Amino acid sequence: MATLRRSAVCFALRRMVVVLLLVSLLCLPFHSSAKRNDRPIIGVLAQDVYSPKPNQTAYIAASYVKFLEAAGARVVPVMINQTREEYKTLFNSLNGILYPGGSASIISSGYQRAAKIFYELAIEANNNGDYFPVWGTCLGFEQLAYLTSGDAVLSRTNTTGVSLPLVFTNETKDSRMFKGFPDELMKALASEPLTENSHKWSLALLTYDTNEELKKFYKVLSTNTDGNIEFVSTMEAYDYPIYGTQWHPEKNAFEWRRPYYAHSSSAVKTTFYMAEFFVSEARKNFHSFQSVEGERKALIYNYNPVYTGQESSFEQKYFF
Repeated sequence: MATLRRSAVCFALRRMVVVLLLVSLLCLPFHSSAKRNDRPIIGVLAQDVYSPKPNQTAYIAASYVKFLEAAGARVVPVMINQTREEYKTLFNSLNGILYPGGSASIISSGYQRAAKIFYELAIEANNNGDYFPVWGTCLGFEQLAYLTSGDAVLSRTNTTGVSLPLVFTNETKDSRMFKGFPDELMKALASEPLTENSHKWSLALLTYDTNEELKKFYKVLSTNTDGNIEFVSTMEAYDYPIYGTQWHPEKNAFEWRRPYYAHSSSAVKTTFYMAEFFVSEARKNFHSFQSVEGERKALIYNYNPVYTGQESSFEQKYFF
C-alpha cells in the first residue's frame, strides 16, 4: 500500500513538473520577425565632387553600397546641402546611416553639415529609446571624432595606402562589434595585413587618452602605428550604437585598383562580417518611409553606377 502511495505521489509530481514546464515555455517571449526589421534601409552620405560636371556635383563610391547590400540592406543616398527639415524627415525614414571615406572637410563642408545633423538626431533618438546606428569609415571615423570632441583632434600620420593587422585592446572581448566574429578570423585580423588604410590624418592614442570627451564616449577596440604615432583604428561608443573604423572594410571585397587591397579569404570574410554586424544593428530600428512610392523614389536603385576605375581608386561611383 505504501508503495502504491509513493508511486501516486511520484506520478503527481511528474505531472506538476510537466505542467510547470509548459507554462514557463508559454511565458517565454515569442521570437519572430516582429522583433526585428528584416527590410532595413541605410543612408550613405554623399560628398562633393572635386571637379564637378553637369549632373555630377556629388558622389558615393559604389563599394559602400555593395557593402551594405551584401548583408541584406537597401541603400538611400543622403544628399548634401539639404535643409535640416529635409534631413530630419529622411532620418525618420532610415534605419541607420554610414559616413563613408573620402576627402571632404570634416570642419566645413556639405558632408560635415549633414553628418553633424544626423549625429545630433541619432544621439537624441537613442536617448529616447529609439535605436539608431551610425557608422563612420576613414573620413567618417575622423568626422565622428570631430563631432564628439568638438575640436580638431587629428594628427598627421604616414598611413596612405597600406594594409595592416589590427592590434586589439582588452576592450575587444566585450565589444558589440566583434562579438560575432569567429575566433579564426579574429586571429587572422591580428596577424595578417587585412585592414586597408588610406588616410593622412589619424586619432593618436595619446590624444584619445588625454581628451575627456572622446575617452568617456568611445572605447578603443584596436590600434595601429605608422612607426612613429600609435593611433586608434577601431572604436565603438559605450552607450550608443555609434561605430568607427579608420580602415576600409568594404575595399577587400569590392575594390581592385590598388595592390595593397587585401583579397584573401580572411580579408573578404572581414568585409562581410563587418557589414553583417552593422546591418544587424540597423535591423533594431523601425523607422520607415511614409509611403511605398516615397521609399522607391529615395532608393539608390534610381541611379546607375559609373565605371571610374581608369581615373579613380574607386571601381564605380554613383553621381548626383
